[in-house]
Amino acid sequence: MMTMLRAAAVVAFLVSIRSLAAEPPTPTHPVETVLLDWRDAARDRAVPAKVYFPKDGAAPCPVIVFSHGLGGSREGYGYLGEYWAGCGYVSVHVQHAGSDEAVWRDVDPAERRSALTKATLNLANITNRPRDISFALDELTRANADPASPLHGRLDLQRIGVGGHSFGGFTALAIAGQALGPKHSTAFADPRVKSVVQMSAPAPRTGTPTEAFSNIKTPVFHLTGTLDDSPIGDTKPAERRVPFDAMKSALTALLIFEGGDHMVFSGSPRLRGENREKDPVFHPLICTSTTAWWDATLRGDEAAGKWLLEGGFKTQLGREGSFEVKRP
Repeated sequence: MMTMLRAAAVVAFLVSIRSLAAEPPTPTHPVETVLLDWRDAARDRAVPAKVYFPKDGAAPCPVIVFSHGLGGSREGYGYLGEYWAGCGYVSVHVQHAGSDEAVWRDVDPAERRSALTKATLNLANITNRPRDISFALDELTRANADPASPLHGRLDLQRIGVGGHSFGGFTALAIAGQALGPKHSTAFADPRVKSVVQMSAPAPRTGTPTEAFSNIKTPVFHLTGTLDDSPIGDTKPAERRVPFDAMKSALTALLIFEGGDHMVFSGSPRLRGENREKDPVFHPLICTSTTAWWDATLRGDEAAGKWLLEGGFKTQLGREGSFEVKRP
């Protein structure tokens, strides 16, 4: 009997070692894209989207809806869309009118900062962003059932995640159930969403962090950097971890890149060369960690969860940052 117990213990140990030493998730599918121009008649509002999906996918794939940062567009964050779709997800990048590239593109350079700041203070932009995400999920449900749609039958709508950066990080947290305003409203929470990845969300300026985040029940992966100041707004790098620290009711993780700035997550060209130096280091880490998060929380992949949450990712990360995990 003792021999059998010892053998079982050895097997369990070897399985554990394999899971920690497992390779990070890597793309295996060719990727196709399609542009969609949705319109929400109820709000008389255009909601454009760019969709990345596995070209060879026969079985329905989990869905990720991504929200760009202030001044962005559906064409942004393509490195994430390509990677996630290559790993078997359908990645839907939504464009938010009122806080997209139209805010600054035709504005005199001297006035752009002011225009962007006004966009963040506009209540309609704040409320329309999470509504755009929920509307996109409605449209994806229709597309999945429509034989004429390029997405027909491709979507696993029981496995939905939402990601976002900066203003999009706020959007993702609102969808997850962040309590907003003096009445601590969670009206934007969408129960269809099973997991969230948020990058560089701004710190809330009303209420306490406990009021805002402690009751979120959707798993959330937070990403930031030690140099993650706000190009617009006044959130400081140390405040980026506030949502993680305040969450108490769901699995949550926090990745902080050493020397990572606010725009490292965007994948966009940088004006200052020194800020680009770490992108080739950080981008693979962003891709592998977020994909493993989706695998663990959307697909229920235990090996991916162990790799990410129990040491495998920390080995890959090395000295490039810190990684923390909290369970409810």
